[in-house]
Amino acid sequence: MFDVNAFGESALAFLVAFVAAGVFTVAFKIVYQAVTPYDEAKLIREGNVAAAIALGGAVVGYVLPLASALSHTVSLMEFAAWALLAGVIQIAAFTLVRFTVLKDLIDRIEKAELAAGVYLASISLAVGLLNAACMTS
Repeated sequence: MFDVNAFGESALAFLVAFVAAGVFTVAFKIVYQAVTPYDEAKLIREGNVAAAIALGGAVVGYVLPLASALSHTVSLMEFAAWALLAGVIQIAAFTLVRFTVLKDLIDRIEKAELAAGVYLASISLAVGLLNAACMTS
């Protein structure tokens, strides 16, 4: 038999978690775009596929640990702590790539070099997957 009360409680918990994850995702995107020295929005409007791939990879790389945190936390505060940590780790990964591996990353993204965009997105996704996996223990 369908329990309307239990469904209502579960639906409310779902909505709170979904909205919280959405807010954290938007906040991460804003902070990430402020940290990167190029203007992703402008580059993407101009058709720069490398910038779109790099930003998309960063956002998905951030959301992967959020999904894990939603599955493994029991409170909104605990989820928020993991969400903040995931954002810091993603931004650290970008910074590490920018200053060590691809020192010309900014110029390459601004010149729409797909290799740079795909590489940065791949790093972001790999970091996100590892981050998510580490949250499960």
